[in-house]
Amino acid sequence: MNTPLRRVGIAMMAMFLLLLANATYVQVIKADDYRKDPLNRRVLLDQYSRERGRIIAADDTPIAAVEKTTDRLRFLRTYADGPAFAPVTGYFSTTYGTGGLEHAEDDLLNGSDDRLFARRVSDLITGRDPKGGSIQLTIDPKLQKAAFDGLAGVTGSVVAIRPSTGEILAMTSTPSYDPNRLASHDPAVQEEAWEELNAPDSGEPMLNRSVDAIYPPGSTFKLVVASAALADGATKDTQVDGRPTIKPPGTDVPLPNFNDSICGNGVTATLQEALAKSCNTAFATLANDLGKDKLNKQAAKFGFDDKDLEIPLPVATSTLGPMADTPAIYQTGIGQRDVRVTPLLNCMVAATIANRGTRMAPQLVKKIIAPDLSIVDENKPDEVDEALEPEQADTLRDMMVESEKNTAGGGKLNGVTIASKTGTAEHGTNARATKPHAWYVAFAPAEKPEIAVAVLVENGGDAGLQATGGKVAAPIGRAVIGAFLGGR
Repeated sequence: MNTPLRRVGIAMMAMFLLLLANATYVQVIKADDYRKDPLNRRVLLDQYSRERGRIIAADDTPIAAVEKTTDRLRFLRTYADGPAFAPVTGYFSTTYGTGGLEHAEDDLLNGSDDRLFARRVSDLITGRDPKGGSIQLTIDPKLQKAAFDGLAGVTGSVVAIRPSTGEILAMTSTPSYDPNRLASHDPAVQEEAWEELNAPDSGEPMLNRSVDAIYPPGSTFKLVVASAALADGATKDTQVDGRPTIKPPGTDVPLPNFNDSICGNGVTATLQEALAKSCNTAFATLANDLGKDKLNKQAAKFGFDDKDLEIPLPVATSTLGPMADTPAIYQTGIGQRDVRVTPLLNCMVAATIANRGTRMAPQLVKKIIAPDLSIVDENKPDEVDEALEPEQADTLRDMMVESEKNTAGGGKLNGVTIASKTGTAEHGTNARATKPHAWYVAFAPAEKPEIAVAVLVENGGDAGLQATGGKVAAPIGRAVIGAFLGGR
């Protein structure tokens, strides 16, 4: 063979190998990604030809089900009380794919999950129509509705957790949307809904603020700082800064208490009084005394900087930020500067304290159910870390009870002792002129906790610049606690 022919042969062989490699990459390596792509209409149309599994609440109330139709898609996805549960269920659409749990648990719901392999083989042998598996959640539907109603008219989130198990009892986000419109078999209805939901002035109703958004926690972060101090040997009687205002080293910008109020004797105060009155000067100074290494270590025990947290919905990473200089550490101590947290993780902080310092993995899915109603899998409580020793957690609980006594706002519950902490978080480039976020984290009954809650109201709701966590968020949190304890 002469040289030109040999070169042509080598070139053809190289191109053949490239084509083979590309085919292998597409059909083997990337096959699963393409199959799960929410815009893959062929897969979606195939899924609509089979009965999709249901999503049901903890008490067996159907949240997402199917109805048989006479059109070529055969089954229509339906959502009971769609807007209240949309942050949990997400949506299932022929045009726009899937979101929420419909996406996170798509393999199970459409029947392709490996755990349903035996069922698929049986269906093939017997000729039965294939069906998807179902999911039972930890969500309490009455509590979910109470939380959703509590956020009516405001932008925000409520998360409720059972401290002893990590079960998520409620997870709401407002504004919300009706996934039934996206599930319609009429493409025009889907398109109209999608455009409305993604319009610039829509308020981002498809954003699940409970897990997908992070916010400055404000004074609720003082619980983490107090935990670090207790772990470092402090007690509730340890003396901390009580001055009405301070100037952190390295800056001429004053850091004041709310309304320039004093704590203790105006010079020093006990750690308990500093938390009860939410003294900024105390916790800013305390954070600097502890240093960023101890703050980061303690925060990590509560779940900060966990990039792999899933419930199984992916959860945005909460973080303290770099704390690059002394002023940053002071600001971090009061939950400002670069500190960011999801409402879910802020609820986990409260739940961990309520559980005497043991952090439980948050769980949204309780059971996996096969089409024949047999239990395929069942989640068990999972201890992740010990953030505090039990005695330290008890001390912090008592301090939070004193904080609740000093917290304003309506809806206080008779006969129920609540342990809580509020937060009023500044944000934006001009923080003083920007409406603050309002926070409330709590658990109850304090002596034997059954529920922990975190409430976030973005931009203070209707209270505007005068918003505080006590005025805006605390009444919602107390109402959720009352709805749960009253329904026991």
